[in-house]
Amino acid sequence: MMPLVLASTSPFRRDLLARLRLPFVTAAPDVDETRRPGEPADALVQRLAEAKARAVAPAHPGALIIGSDQVACLGETILGKPGDRAGAIAQLEQASGRTVSFLTGLCLLDAAQGSCRVLCEPFRVHFRTLTHAQIEAYVDLEEPFNSAGSIRSEGLGIALFERLEGEDPAALIGLPLIRLTGLLGEAGVDVLAAR
Repeated sequence: MMPLVLASTSPFRRDLLARLRLPFVTAAPDVDETRRPGEPADALVQRLAEAKARAVAPAHPGALIIGSDQVACLGETILGKPGDRAGAIAQLEQASGRTVSFLTGLCLLDAAQGSCRVLCEPFRVHFRTLTHAQIEAYVDLEEPFNSAGSIRSEGLGIALFERLEGEDPAALIGLPLIRLTGLLGEAGVDVLAAR
């Protein structure tokens, strides 16, 4: 099997990929994640997923490289990483009682061939109507300052939701494993047989 590289420093993506029980290494991509003027959210996450994979390719010329990027959208507004407590509280107050769409870009790059497959996996989260005290309690307990939309669904964030809607639950955390398993299969890696 070709070496597998995850172009990410996210511990959440690393833990998700580990579920597939394939050997892999991680590499930190150096990519400017600035949104281009007028760039739709789905195009943004796909562009960044591919850019991350390509950024680490020179150091891993014979590998299959996985790139991923995620944004949370409330209507047409992209909710980025809040950065601090006040930002997280503001984002969650906006999301309370509403639906947030998480768009995850996924790229599988064959560094040896230069070919890649890129896609966007959507996932919708229907939020409960939350009080200010509930939002503050969540933010203080989880400190979701580096999470898109201030949500850590792998932890206490699940209590914020009324309902989830999507085909690949891992996409909500940032790495759609169902879709990735399919892409790996197309690249000749059978997740259930590769060891």
